[in-house]
Amino acid sequence: MSMRYLAVVRPRREARSRIDQVEFARRCGVRPELVRRYVALGLVPAARDANGALWFSASQVAAVGRLQRLRAALPLNYAALGLVVDLLDRITELETALHVRGRTEPVRPPADTRSAVVDQKGSARWT
Repeated sequence: MSMRYLAVVRPRREARSRIDQVEFARRCGVRPELVRRYVALGLVPAARDANGALWFSASQVAAVGRLQRLRAALPLNYAALGLVVDLLDRITELETALHVRGRTEPVRPPADTRSAVVDQKGSARWT
């Protein structure tokens, strides 16, 4: 008598590290409704399966923690929170680029080397 086994497909590595919405909210210390709001606003990326359930990467827990800290420290609404996070990320990228390039000269030229444009009223306008 031979035994028959069903074929089992092992999930890919990145699929195994996914967390469902309820577990993700528990790890972040927030309610699942807030997690859905973050996803709807584009603050936290999530994948959807065929049933429409949200799945998150474990690394996104830190991103939610960052959002919570910014929201607690600054009087921002959720839309502004996304803008602040984008600006902070951009600042980090620029600082890293400056550090990697080893830039030692000033970012802007000294004030006396800038050219002033005189408008029709005779006042100087810096461009």
